[in-house]
Amino acid sequence: MTSVVPASPRKDRRPRGARRTAVAWLFLAPFTLVFLLYTAVPTVAALGFSLTDLRGMDLRHPFAVDLVGFDNYLRLFRDDSFLRDLLNTGLFVAVGVPLTMGIGLALALALDSGIRRLRGVFRTVFFAPVVTNIVAVALIWQYAFHANGTVNEVFGAVGFAGPNWLDDPDLAMPVVILLGIWRNFGYAMVLFLAGLQAVPRDVYEAAAIDGAGRWRQLRHITLPLLVPTTLVVTVLLTVFYLQVFDEPYLLTNGGPLGSTESVALYTYRQFGAGEFGVSSAASFVTLLLIGLVSVVQFRLLRPRT
Repeated sequence: MTSVVPASPRKDRRPRGARRTAVAWLFLAPFTLVFLLYTAVPTVAALGFSLTDLRGMDLRHPFAVDLVGFDNYLRLFRDDSFLRDLLNTGLFVAVGVPLTMGIGLALALALDSGIRRLRGVFRTVFFAPVVTNIVAVALIWQYAFHANGTVNEVFGAVGFAGPNWLDDPDLAMPVVILLGIWRNFGYAMVLFLAGLQAVPRDVYEAAAIDGAGRWRQLRHITLPLLVPTTLVVTVLLTVFYLQVFDEPYLLTNGGPLGSTESVALYTYRQFGAGEFGVSSAASFVTLLLIGLVSVVQFRLLRPRT
């Protein structure tokens, strides 16, 4: 009889799960390093700065900085300029988000069902403002809404005297919000279009057989099935408008009389003035607002079965 020689045990080898974990961490290491250097560490440092009286001149003597607790946050809410900018930012959100979503949804519906020919061309044209250089766009808008600009020339052609848009505290804000809407409606359109194309077509066919018209299909099928997409678009646009900076800075520089200044622009000015503690506190107030508003939106708009 031949004897069966037992197989020799394998040498020490790492379990397959451990090897996969090591490979995963190897691939994650570059991103983790960049995240720590450019996001996590600066965020923690800014939180620390917001609790101190750090100013520009203190950078030469960092150990002379005093811990002031929440005094910078209290200072913000005693500052009339910050409260005004907080209201301006709220106006950006309250007006900009629904109008941007409405225009984006209308265009997405038109491209998904009504426009067949040249659909790709229209998508490119409508999405172009998202990727257009905002500095060049702001210069064009400044010229268009100048007292002697293109918009007033159009008004003059039909017999109306156009106002001085960007120098009027009551008219500058609508122009800045309009620029934000023009810049972002293409982004909302693309997201809504992706959501519409994910809706099964047989659902519409069954509804048509049951006698449902376009309006009933939109109300009872399209909009309910777009709730997840609507949530994403709402949160993303709200975050953008809460942090709006480019439009008021480039178009009006926050003027006239601070009527278009946002919280982000206020934070920038405080940082430029060397008030690092106050500017860090203002940035964390913005972060807190974004978190609170996002939580409320998720609670109200999350899909329910």
